Amino acid sequence: MTTVTLMWEARAAEGRGAELLAWARAQELAGAPLRRETFRAPQDRVLVLTWWETADGLAAELPELPEPEAGLVTRPVHRWRFESVGQSV
Repeated sequence: MTTVTLMWEARAAEGRGAELLAWARAQELAGAPLRRETFRAPQDRVLVLTWWETADGLAAELPELPEPEAGLVTRPVHRWRFESVGQSV
C-alpha cells in the first residue's frame, strides 16, 4: 500500500477569502481520507490536503474537491498528487 496526498489550492476573488475557506471546509468527499487539513494563506488562498491509502499509487482514482463557482475564485484550481517516500527524522 502507498500513501498518496492530494493537494487542492485556490485563490479567492477579491474580498471573498472567508467565503472560499468556508466553501472548501464544507465540501464532502465520496470516501473518508486518512487525514484532511485545510489551510489559508495571504492573498486569500485556500489549500486543502487529503491523505489516502491506496494500492494503485498516483494512478489511483480518488475523490477530489470540485471547482468552486467561477465568481468565487480568480483562476482555475491548482491540483497536485504526491506519493509518500517515507518519513525523515
